Amino acid sequence: MPRTTHVSRSTHLRHRAALCLLLAACAPFANAQQTLRYAGINLAGAEFNSAKKPGVLFKDYVYPTDADYAYTAAQGMNIVRLPFLWERLQPQANGPLDAAQLDALRTAVERAKRYDLKLILDVHNYAKYDGVRIGGDAVPAAALADLWRRLGLVFGNDASVMFGLMNEPNGLASGDWAAIAQASIDAIRGTGADNLILVPGTAFSGAHSWNSTWYGVSNAQALLTVHDPADNLAFEVHQYLDPDSSGTSAACVGTSIGAERLQGFTQWLRANGYRGFLGEFGGSSDPTCLAALDTMLGYVHDNGDVWLGWTAWAGGAWWRSDYAFNLQPDKSGAGKPQMAVLAVRAQQVTQ
Repeated sequence: MPRTTHVSRSTHLRHRAALCLLLAACAPFANAQQTLRYAGINLAGAEFNSAKKPGVLFKDYVYPTDADYAYTAAQGMNIVRLPFLWERLQPQANGPLDAAQLDALRTAVERAKRYDLKLILDVHNYAKYDGVRIGGDAVPAAALADLWRRLGLVFGNDASVMFGLMNEPNGLASGDWAAIAQASIDAIRGTGADNLILVPGTAFSGAHSWNSTWYGVSNAQALLTVHDPADNLAFEVHQYLDPDSSGTSAACVGTSIGAERLQGFTQWLRANGYRGFLGEFGGSSDPTCLAALDTMLGYVHDNGDVWLGWTAWAGGAWWRSDYAFNLQPDKSGAGKPQMAVLAVRAQQVTQ
């Protein structure tokens, strides 16, 4: 259904924004929209050793423990993004969900609830199934839609659960990805589920490249076609602070680089009445990176009219101690320098 055939939340916000330029009485509405809702981290592990399918729990991959959720909540955070592997949950495309993996997801949801944490289910597959990119005959768009239909039936209308359609799609034309995402949105809503859906862009969903055309038609243009019958979606971006935005280097370009790289996407959100979510970002413990993290989150907070929240990369018990973006406390319980920055910003959101 074309976006212009229904009065969506985005259309409503555009109308309100226009009125606010004319009516001072709209100030209370504008102010009410300035508060972020969510601040948290990724808890990695269930997606580890993706070459080993299905793999062995506690040997090849691991789900977060109760202590991981407790630590997250103790930092003042209220949300966790949970990466997991599609093939482990659904060993055969279009087939039933694996009972043990589904139980692990249910346990994760219940553990998160115990600490008043929301949980994002993140299909951490880079738009591939068993190494084959979505969109062709081998793995059609309907395969991802089938996964989300099944997850919608299990977790639908649980207000603590959000649906992250896919981690960092890449190697796909943006228009093709938009159609794939739309099929999954329609499948979820077809179950009656009204959970928040997070829609990434192609080209690894980089905020810095949202308006770029080096990968073809920009995400900014192609994703205008995406619509949600339930009017409950947000666009998810990732943004790292190293020179090429890849998150593969501990170096940060400068203290303002994160905020700068979010500006174009933020303007796109506001111009179109959309909401955004910063699903991954990270920096090392280098002083420049710590300042960049703080400045970046300050920018998101200051633009809370269009940003829903953020989840930093990454906690998880299996990270190497020398991994630059490791947010897991050490064995003594001491937190990482980055977490000190994140906790202050999280408490600004949640308290």
